[in-house]
Amino acid sequence: MNISDVYATTAADYSGYYDSNDNYTDLCPESDIRTFSRDFVVTIYILVFILGFLGNSLVVCVLVKHRNQTNMTDMCLLNLAISDLIFIFTLPFYIHYTMVGKWTFGDFMCRFLSCSHQTGFFSSIFFMVVMTLDRYVVIMYAHKVARYRTMKACCTLIVFVWILSFWVSLPAFFFSKLVDQGETLDCLYSPESESWLHYDLFATNVLGLVIPMLVMVVCYSRIIPTLVNMRTTKKHRVVRLIISIMIIFFLFWGPYHISRFLKFMYSNNLIEGNCSTETNIKVSTIVSESIAYTHCCLNPIIYAFVGQKFMRRAMQLLKKWAPGPMSFTESSFRRSSVLSRSSDVTSTVII
Repeated sequence: MNISDVYATTAADYSGYYDSNDNYTDLCPESDIRTFSRDFVVTIYILVFILGFLGNSLVVCVLVKHRNQTNMTDMCLLNLAISDLIFIFTLPFYIHYTMVGKWTFGDFMCRFLSCSHQTGFFSSIFFMVVMTLDRYVVIMYAHKVARYRTMKACCTLIVFVWILSFWVSLPAFFFSKLVDQGETLDCLYSPESESWLHYDLFATNVLGLVIPMLVMVVCYSRIIPTLVNMRTTKKHRVVRLIISIMIIFFLFWGPYHISRFLKFMYSNNLIEGNCSTETNIKVSTIVSESIAYTHCCLNPIIYAFVGQKFMRRAMQLLKKWAPGPMSFTESSFRRSSVLSRSSDVTSTVII
């Protein structure tokens, strides 16, 4: 995924992301698309920044406050929230870029923010994969992996995920640069070799969608029958949650990856089309990317707030910050915990 997919649309001549063969030309009108892109993208990104910052910051605050009681799941949640925050903190710069119509932050910030944007994206996806695999081994091989599921192993895995995310994102730092469009100055991913364009598409689609989706489908398809056979009152809630995780992930990210793939095929003359086809691909890329970004706002809800333990801690923290509005009693926390209490395995799945 590269932010220039959307912002190249607002450039004067749309010298887009994959325009190596000049397939996107000025034959098609661009003014309406640029106006739509500016209004729609800015509105969505402002909402994503506000909601994502509040949700993920609360996750970080709660987990840091209770850092002496953390387990592997909590550590993954913490790093997932940090990944989303890194991703979110790049958005104000691109909001300004879209509103002003040109890049004003210099070449280094162009490279740095592009790399940070990519790193936040990949690390968020990778930590979701790690949490899925962790749920799988805990449920399917609980006794065998218990002695290996230590904080040392967790920290090693977390470091590996961050290194991998940064390494995969490095091309964004090396090949993002300022491009003079005449009336505007744009920050674009513009490698000289076409193979790096293919790499970006491959890394984003395969590492960002195909592999995570396969991991979820394979792991959860084996987890669900095991949960159904458990004697626990909240197994159906957990099954619904697991199915929701897979559906939400695909619905939010799938359309964007499909749009990018179609854009790549069209720009390389692999599919034929006219002005209408080009316009539809551009608009679908803009809309689907903006919607995909809102997934980082849902991560705290999906992976943190559905857990009773985390919710109780979050409410206690909010009550401390705002004692008036947050009039929750300890008895209500205890009652909520009693109603949702079940086996350790099921609790691990939820949190």
